[in-house]
Amino acid sequence: MKRIAQAHWAGNVKTGKGDLTTQSKVLNNTNYSFKTRFEDGEMGTNPEELLAAAHAGCFTMAVGFALTEKGFDPQSLDTKVTVSMEGFNITGVHLSIAGNVSGISLKEFEAITKEAERNCLISKVLNIPISSEARLLNAE
Repeated sequence: MKRIAQAHWAGNVKTGKGDLTTQSKVLNNTNYSFKTRFEDGEMGTNPEELLAAAHAGCFTMAVGFALTEKGFDPQSLDTKVTVSMEGFNITGVHLSIAGNVSGISLKEFEAITKEAERNCLISKVLNIPISSEARLLNAE
């Protein structure tokens, strides 16, 4: 299996603009630029936001898979991913997940999320610190 995305850029780094298109066309000529990456106020995306979205999806699916494998039926899982930057370096990722999962203890849920933190596909390719926190919305 291969996944494909394309980027187009025109102009210099500060005033130029680009667009991103994914194989699925969910992103289709989506704007990205210096302003969408480093300044507020312009509509568009940036590589760090896309990394956060990819990590959120991957991690949440990994947690859902592990829960299902252990016999739990999650009603909902919601993840927020924060990608931290200093200058032109990504310095870390923090995963925060909230789950509505009947019949599981917080300790079991945290163990599953820590495993997913280490082993989801996106986590495996990142060479930066990754942390996570988990909370149950239906804590028993």
